[in-house]
Amino acid sequence: MIYFVGAGTGAVDLITVRGKRLLETADVVIYAGSLVNPELLKYTGDHCVAYNSAEMTLEEVVEVMRRSEEAGKTTVRLHTGDPSVYGAVREQMDVLDSLGISYESCPGVSACFGAAASLNLEYTLPGISQSLIITRMEGKTPVPERESIESLASHGTSMAIYLSAGMLKELSRRLQKGGYLPETPAAIVYKATWPDEKAFVCTVETLEETAKAHRITKTALILVGDAVAHQNYQRSRLYAPDFETEFRGKRE
Repeated sequence: MIYFVGAGTGAVDLITVRGKRLLETADVVIYAGSLVNPELLKYTGDHCVAYNSAEMTLEEVVEVMRRSEEAGKTTVRLHTGDPSVYGAVREQMDVLDSLGISYESCPGVSACFGAAASLNLEYTLPGISQSLIITRMEGKTPVPERESIESLASHGTSMAIYLSAGMLKELSRRLQKGGYLPETPAAIVYKATWPDEKAFVCTVETLEETAKAHRITKTALILVGDAVAHQNYQRSRLYAPDFETEFRGKRE
């Protein structure tokens, strides 16, 4: 069996209990060495063989899985964050389908949630934002035109922008073109939840300036929206005294 496991945001104790158990029982681990905290490999047994997929092609990764499966071994494909977000897992699963190899997925904590925890943010503040857009700038992998930064910025809601720390001048320009004001709150979170994490609150206009001042060029998440400043929001109706629920009556 192949298990696609989310490693979480970086801190070794933020992997799920299920993910940790799968690592402990794995015979083979293929991990994204450029992003996954290598300390997670300490959860594996002495018999486990680890492969760094940063040095491998898709075909080489699948070949390791195929050999492992033929030998009756358990394989963990360890991805950073949650595999469903920029994990390139579907292409692996499709090849496994063609080979008749079974697999399962184990979710993980994605970087946008680690970053929110680092800054004690709530993305969905009443009266401010009730949506979170997860996106990226186009790079080696293109982005559909309908999902351009300008188009998504027009909603004015909370945004978590991945894989874009090296393009902040262009990102800032396009966010403003899409409708965010220059003074809209923003944040740069470098290696969220890792021991060397750095987090800086700034504005859409000062994204590039802030990154340059702290020498951040990669491995950072960009957060945008008024929720970053957590001001002028409305109290949740869920806990309002005059709001009746299935579990609580109105309080006079």
